[in-house]
Amino acid sequence: MPHGSESTMPLPVKFFQRKTRPSGNFSLEFVFEDVRNRLAGRIVARICEAPFYSNGLLRRFAILVHAFFCQDQRHLNHVTGDTTFTAVSLNKQRTILTILDCGAARDGVGIKQTIIRKLWFEWPAKRAACVTTISDSVKREIVELTGCCPDKVHVVPVAVSDAFRPHPKEFNVTKPRILHVGCAPNKNLPRLIDALTNLECTLVVVGKVDESTVAKLGDCNIDYEVHINLTLPEVVQQYVNADMLSFVSTYEGFGMPIVEAQSVGRPVVTSQTSSMPEVAGDGACFVDPLDVNSIRRGIERVIADASYRSTLIENGMKNAKRFNPDVIAEQYLSLYCQFWPTCDQENPSERIALRSAA
Repeated sequence: MPHGSESTMPLPVKFFQRKTRPSGNFSLEFVFEDVRNRLAGRIVARICEAPFYSNGLLRRFAILVHAFFCQDQRHLNHVTGDTTFTAVSLNKQRTILTILDCGAARDGVGIKQTIIRKLWFEWPAKRAACVTTISDSVKREIVELTGCCPDKVHVVPVAVSDAFRPHPKEFNVTKPRILHVGCAPNKNLPRLIDALTNLECTLVVVGKVDESTVAKLGDCNIDYEVHINLTLPEVVQQYVNADMLSFVSTYEGFGMPIVEAQSVGRPVVTSQTSSMPEVAGDGACFVDPLDVNSIRRGIERVIADASYRSTLIENGMKNAKRFNPDVIAEQYLSLYCQFWPTCDQENPSERIALRSAA
């Protein structure tokens, strides 16, 4: 058993995170805020927020320097994604690094891609005592990108919020509300729109759409709604109102909307690629995200086949239980306990000092 798990003294953990944007950094910050709340009394959490948005070389260098001076030699450091490069400036023996996905490593060509791979993945992973990620799919990518030992990378899934609870709803066969979450390029909204051409439905998009997408929706004769800057209760309500979720991304590190929809009790159509089959389990209809006809067939099957829908809903609700937030928080606590003794070995007097201060 790790030394840290034997003590009732709260473990000091400092979380390094990106600067909050005016519209809110909803998903990532909410996940770790929930972890901290569930571990209250067992960890002493501090937050070091980046002083700038992660844009441009100078700002990123300033974030790096800020992180170096923000670290406390009596705390374990946890870099919680996005600004992963901050791990380079932190004490290696005290740093846990979370990498959510490797999508950024796919961006750019030549020197730009090399810089991204080095600064956001390879160097931070080598500087951390351990790396966590949210799926086996991403773990394989991290090992391939960074060359680090697979044993150094720990899979801790994303927890589904307690706010997403079962809400039974009669499926609207004549005109279903199809929920789509996110408008980044990997979310594959243009192909989904093509797949829904002239289909009697209402496409509900959560995220900011551009003018070309609005024009495309009109050209394809699709009724639609767009919702932006939603609070958590408002997001939940969109799932409750929906008849089904279409989440046909070309790439995901995890795919949280899948589990959220399953938790509410909605059938899911998702992609048969990257992490999505791993996350969805037996609770989704899988399609080829690059094939418009495949997407169309999956959606039409869910609409037309009541028995199939019921099976997806039942399997989905069972699958969602894997992502219980208490279980996920305990997995992080286990890692904190595991790596805290490494800090003790550097300076055994620290635990005595912390106990005296408690």
